[in-house]
Amino acid sequence: MNHFSLFELNQLIRATLDTHLDPSYWVVAEIGDLRVNQKGHCYLEFIQKENEVIVAKIRANIWSYTYRNLSVMFESVTGSALKPGQQILANVSIQFHEMYGLSLNVRDIDPNFTLGEKARKRKETINRLIEEGLFDTNKSLFLPLVPQRVAVISSPSAAGYGDFINQLTHNPYGYTFNTHLFKALMQGADAEASILQALDSIHKHSDQFDVTVIIRGGGSQVDLDCFDSYLLAAGVAGMPMPVITGIGHERDETVVDLVAHTQLKTPTAVSEFLINGVARFEASLDEYFHRLKSRYEIRIRQEELILNEYYHRIRQSAFTIIQQRSHILDSVLQEIKIAANQYVESKKIQLQRFETSVKHMDPEVILKRGYTITTYKGKPVKDYSVVGKGDEIKTYAIKNIIDSTVKNVKIRK
Repeated sequence: MNHFSLFELNQLIRATLDTHLDPSYWVVAEIGDLRVNQKGHCYLEFIQKENEVIVAKIRANIWSYTYRNLSVMFESVTGSALKPGQQILANVSIQFHEMYGLSLNVRDIDPNFTLGEKARKRKETINRLIEEGLFDTNKSLFLPLVPQRVAVISSPSAAGYGDFINQLTHNPYGYTFNTHLFKALMQGADAEASILQALDSIHKHSDQFDVTVIIRGGGSQVDLDCFDSYLLAAGVAGMPMPVITGIGHERDETVVDLVAHTQLKTPTAVSEFLINGVARFEASLDEYFHRLKSRYEIRIRQEELILNEYYHRIRQSAFTIIQQRSHILDSVLQEIKIAANQYVESKKIQLQRFETSVKHMDPEVILKRGYTITTYKGKPVKDYSVVGKGDEIKTYAIKNIIDSTVKNVKIRK
């Protein structure tokens, strides 16, 4: 029975492949793994997934000279470096080595395919958010008139974060903003999970903040890829407060930008937005104050005119009433004078009568009529029971005063 050594079998396989396969093929695959060694050679793993399950896998390589040219060209067109997770269209030759087995040698990459694939995935993400009713959810939230309690998602070492805090702190109006940093990685493979964790922490303390701000400094296009992820976009859309983005690119809009309440290009633009928002509110208060003041000044002038009119009416009415009452008072006064004169005359007659009566009661008149007045101890005696035998009494006549000693007192019956 004929048999082969392993080396001979591998040689046969290699020869068969070289004979029956074309020099190269254009292949669509996803980069499952990518690493570059010190010599500049790029080693990859190509995979194919169906329903997120890997159904095919093969090793590939790009030799250093080719990799330098392909990587620069790919990034200049797509704005992103070659990295795991990307779908690419690569021109490959099939190689079989007796020691290392089957692999692919990448000779060329069509960046336009990846660009279109990226756009397709982005469109799928946007459509999914729209179908699930999440796309405009955060935009529908009410932005507070004075957003001063700010939750910030950023890297503490990012230059954009420093610029944001500096501009808020030293704003020309002297406004105070209370910021709290939720640290997160803003680029790299772990950025998506890190930002989602920060969003979750803010969500748990949503009553303590007015807005959430996501900011980062500048960087390459590849650094923005995580902001096109469905999970991160859905997390931003579902926040219970307005989310403002300023991720540091003037040219590009990420899906997170599209679902956020307000998208701005840079961290400083976000700080200016917050400062100007408070300034607009203060200006509106000033405007309302001046409008209110103007209205009340007009109202006061109107009321003064009405009061003046009422004053003149009341004054005229009072003058008329006083004149009318003055005639009545004159009549009443005349009646009072007549009544007073009559009263005085009647009292004069009474006094004259009293005077006559008093004159008749005058002791001198009584004495002239022959009567006398007896006193005991200086007081007129009305009741002689107070006088006893031996008491000294005085008797007053019209012309005489008689001192007497009582010899006896008899009671008349």
